[in-house]
Amino acid sequence: MNLSNSNTAKNLEAAFGGESMANRKYLFFAEVTKKLGMSELSKLFKDTANQETEHAFAHFRLMHPELVVDDAKSLTEQEKKAIAARCLELAVEGETYEYETMYPGFTEQAREDRDGKAVAEFETQEAESREHADMFRKATHNFGLLTNIENHHARQYTEALETLNGKSTPEKKASDDPGTQKWICRQCSMIYDPVVGDPDSGIAAGTAFEDIPEDWHCPICNATKKTFVPYEEAAAAVVAA
Repeated sequence: MNLSNSNTAKNLEAAFGGESMANRKYLFFAEVTKKLGMSELSKLFKDTANQETEHAFAHFRLMHPELVVDDAKSLTEQEKKAIAARCLELAVEGETYEYETMYPGFTEQAREDRDGKAVAEFETQEAESREHADMFRKATHNFGLLTNIENHHARQYTEALETLNGKSTPEKKASDDPGTQKWICRQCSMIYDPVVGDPDSGIAAGTAFEDIPEDWHCPICNATKKTFVPYEEAAAAVVAA
């Protein structure tokens, strides 16, 4: 398909985004209705989500024909490697955009909204404004956390790409100092940094992970403290920390 027409390319990208968003929304709705005991409705949302996935895949194949695999057995190892490398390149590109541009921008916007619009509205409608201010503060905090998560994802994909290309990756290890040892959530990849703490949850900066109360939960996905494991970083990063 000729995508030299920029409008068609943009429309395909928009359609892919819309179908992808619909998939995640319907899966969320399926989880909600399942908890409500509405199994048939939950199944409907799941089935529709799967259909939206197929729609999104169809759009993505048109956007990236170089990734379409009709017969893997007919491909050489070099061709397979090139396709896998392209997948990783796109993944790195997406995650890098999220942690370098998207989430930092969202963080700044949330900060401006919190300090401006929410505060102004507070003067005339205290209860609602306080709720808005809390929401914007939480958004600011979460966007900051997500910036680190996407950075982590980008590094993982970059290392996988380097390994695919035969390059060695730096040795990783955990820090021996509880005051600097980071911990990562196995469910959503949120990284707890003791230097920063989790002020929104009442965890002061400088609090080692071991000293966090056992009833603390991940601020992103609400997973329990037991879900976290020591975060291993490249040796140079650990020393620098």
